[in-house]
Amino acid sequence: MAKLKDLLSKLEYQCVQGTEEIEVTEVVYDSRKVTPGSLFICIVGANVDGHDFAMQVVEAGAKVLVVQREIELPKEADVTVIKVEDTRYAMAFISAAYFGNPAEKLQVIGITGTKGKTTTTYLVKSILEQAGRKVGLIGTIEVIIGDTHIHANNTTPESYLLQQYFRQMVDAGCDTVVMEVSSQGLMLHRTQGFVFDFGIFTNIEPDHIGPNEHKDFEDYMSCKGLLFKQCKVGIVNKDDKHWEQVTDGHTCKLETYGIESDADLKAENLKLLSGGGKLGVAFDVKGLMDFPVEIATPGKFSVYNALTAIAICRHFEVSEEAIQKALLAAKVKGRIELVKVSDDFTLMIDYAHNAMALESLLSTLKEYKPHRLVSVFGCGGNRSKLRRYEMGEVSGRMADLTIITSDNPRFEEPQAIIDDIKIGIGKTDGKYVEICDRKEAIAYAIANGEPGDIIVLAGKGHEDYQEIKGVKYPMDERDLIQDILAGR
Repeated sequence: MAKLKDLLSKLEYQCVQGTEEIEVTEVVYDSRKVTPGSLFICIVGANVDGHDFAMQVVEAGAKVLVVQREIELPKEADVTVIKVEDTRYAMAFISAAYFGNPAEKLQVIGITGTKGKTTTTYLVKSILEQAGRKVGLIGTIEVIIGDTHIHANNTTPESYLLQQYFRQMVDAGCDTVVMEVSSQGLMLHRTQGFVFDFGIFTNIEPDHIGPNEHKDFEDYMSCKGLLFKQCKVGIVNKDDKHWEQVTDGHTCKLETYGIESDADLKAENLKLLSGGGKLGVAFDVKGLMDFPVEIATPGKFSVYNALTAIAICRHFEVSEEAIQKALLAAKVKGRIELVKVSDDFTLMIDYAHNAMALESLLSTLKEYKPHRLVSVFGCGGNRSKLRRYEMGEVSGRMADLTIITSDNPRFEEPQAIIDDIKIGIGKTDGKYVEICDRKEAIAYAIANGEPGDIIVLAGKGHEDYQEIKGVKYPMDERDLIQDILAGR
C-alpha cells in the first residue's frame, strides 16, 4: 500500500477528479493486470493507447487513473483522475516512489553508445567484483541480480520494471548497478525518476533510424545526450567526432578517455598479441592512471572497451592489480568470445549480425595477419534482404573463405536466405561454400582449419536458440562445438 500523494510528490500534476489522500494497492500500466485498488497509468504506445482502456480498468477496480489527455468516464465513477503532461515521464517517478526510491541506495552507472555497451557493462561488473563490490547488471542479454539471471526483452527496461529490478538488487545486498542505456530508453523516459552517478558515452554511428525509432541522426544523438543531463559525472570517448554534440548542454562534470586524442585517460603503445589459439592486445594506461594492461580479446575496439571500464572503475578506487587481473580474465558471452578448439588455429563466436559489425570485426582480425580468415554466417529470416546482400559482399571481400549457413530463418526457407547472401558475395571474387545446417557448417570449418587460421562464427553470439517457423529450438554454438569435438 502507498499513499497517492507520496507517489506524486516529485511530479507536477492536476487532480481533475477525486482526492490525492487515498491509498493505492499497486501501480499498473498494463490494463490486463489491473486489480481492485490499483493505480493505472495510461501510456501511449506505438500501437496501443492506455487511455482507450479507462472504462475497462475502472470496472476492474482501479481507484486512480494517471492521464495525459481527457478521458470519458460515467459521472458516478468513484475514481481519482490525475492529469500530467507526459504519462511515461510520470510513470518513472511514480514507480521510483512506489519501490521506495531504491536507486538512492545504489551507485548507478549508465553506459550509452552505438557499440561497446554490452561488453563494457560486463567488464565493469568483473572489475568491481574483484574489488569486493556487489554489482547488479541490466543489459541487452540479461539482468543479473546476485545469482539470478533474467532474460532481457529490451536493452533498457520500462521504468516500472527498472525500478523493480533496482529494488530487488538493494534487497539482494547489491551496492552498485551497471546498466546499458539505449537511446530509446532515454527518449521514452525509462531512466527518469533517479540520477545516474556516472553516465558513459562510448561512440555513435547512424543506427536505429526509422519508424518507431529516431527520425534522423540528429534526433538519435540528442536522445543519447539526455544521459548527460541526468548524471553527476559524465565520462566520454574523446576520439568520437560527435562527442561534443552528444554532450551539448550537459549538466554534469565531464571527463574524457581515448587513444588518438589528448584525453584525460589514454591508451598508448598498443601491441597485438597472438599464439596458441589466442588473440589479444597489450597497452599502457596513461594520464589519470599509469600502468600496463593486457586483454585477451583482439583489436582496437577491445582496447576502447577496456579503457572505458578503467575510466569508470577509477572512481571506485579499485587497485591497478585488481583491474589488470579482471580485464585479463573477463569474458562476455557472444562478444568476440574465443573458444579453444586447437593450438593451431583460433575460433571465436561473435554477435556481428549486420554488415557494419561484420566489417569492423573482420578488419580487426586481418590486423593479426592470419594464414586465412574464415567467416561462417547466415542471416535472419523476415528481415531486410539488403542486410543479406551487404553481409555477403563484406564477407566475400574480406574473408579468405566464407561458409554460408543458416541463422534464424523464422518463416522463410533457409535456402532462399542463402541465395540472397550469394548475390552479395557474387559482387566479389571471394571463395565460398554453402552448408545449410549450422552444426555441419561449424564442423566443416573446424575439420578444415589450417595452422594460423582465424575462424569466426558470426551472427548468433549469445543466443542459445534457433527460430524456425515461430518455434525457438535450443541451439547454443558452444554446445555444438563440444559435440563436434567429442565426435557426436
